Amino acid sequence: MTFDFHPEAEAEFEAAIIFYEDHAVGLGLDFAAEVREAIGLAVSMPLAWTQIEPGIRRVLTHRFPFAILYAENGKRLFVLAVMHLRREPDYWLHRTA
Repeated sequence: MTFDFHPEAEAEFEAAIIFYEDHAVGLGLDFAAEVREAIGLAVSMPLAWTQIEPGIRRVLTHRFPFAILYAENGKRLFVLAVMHLRREPDYWLHRTA
């Protein structure tokens, strides 16, 4: 199985990397690795994670307050959001259309 980012999800992922790297050298790289690990878990076991909307699942990162929201169709995982858990929860819903 492969994965792709929604353009807005990729932009928020990159913005978060920059934010953390600006906060402390190396922290942005740690964040990126954590997100990639979470995506890897979702790719390897796409149905194992909590379904939050019909067809949309969520895998959490461990060290950072982020969730990866995704949809899958059996061959491809589509990352809809790299969502900070302490911000507006439904901002990404328009990305499912």
